[in-house]
Amino acid sequence: MTEKVAIITASSQGMGAECARVLAKRGYKLVLMSRSVEIQAVAASLSAVAVRGDVTNPADLSRLVSITLEQYGRVDALVNNTGHPPKGDLLALTDEEWHLGLDLVLLSGVRLARLVVPLMEKQGGGAIVNVSTFGAKEPSLGFPISSSLRAALSSFTRLFADRYARAGIRMNSVLPGFIDSYAVDEATRTTIPMQRTGTVREVAETVAFLLSDEAGYITGQNLCVDGGLTRGI
Repeated sequence: MTEKVAIITASSQGMGAECARVLAKRGYKLVLMSRSVEIQAVAASLSAVAVRGDVTNPADLSRLVSITLEQYGRVDALVNNTGHPPKGDLLALTDEEWHLGLDLVLLSGVRLARLVVPLMEKQGGGAIVNVSTFGAKEPSLGFPISSSLRAALSSFTRLFADRYARAGIRMNSVLPGFIDSYAVDEATRTTIPMQRTGTVREVAETVAFLLSDEAGYITGQNLCVDGGLTRGI
């Protein structure tokens, strides 16, 4: 049986690093990318390949996929995880900040899809999961760039499924709520129906499920992992 190979971006800490740990336990061979030098230690602990790079840089993304092919000869799974775009008052944010958010949140996923989909087509299938946020469904003035562009990522996810489901390539997005990778105050916690933050492990296990054969009939979905926080139907 061929071992599955997964690429995970922004995987030096938080949800990205936990996705790497969960997928490693499931037997995936991993190639991990981050701007941070910490990626070396995370990769070493999981017998993974580390790549220093920035998801907003197309050349770094091309290098990431090339290294994966050189090392393993295939790509079965891709986890598009990113950092957070600039925050600020809605009309005070500059064009440069909006363009940075576009590269970070949306175009990084589009560019990586361009690189890995031809490989997955030749292999007969593959799976992609975008790690997004519940703000894609319920936008917040506190995160205007993130909310706007992650909604666009949700639309791209749906369009991707329309185009590539017949090729056996699935794409879904996971929309976490408030997660324990960062501090959440008590006032915010009380707004969550479950009355607690989620864990990075809960997000990572959801990502792993969506990449798995058990989720083979799921594509084009935007799945909230938010303790019931999202109110929209």
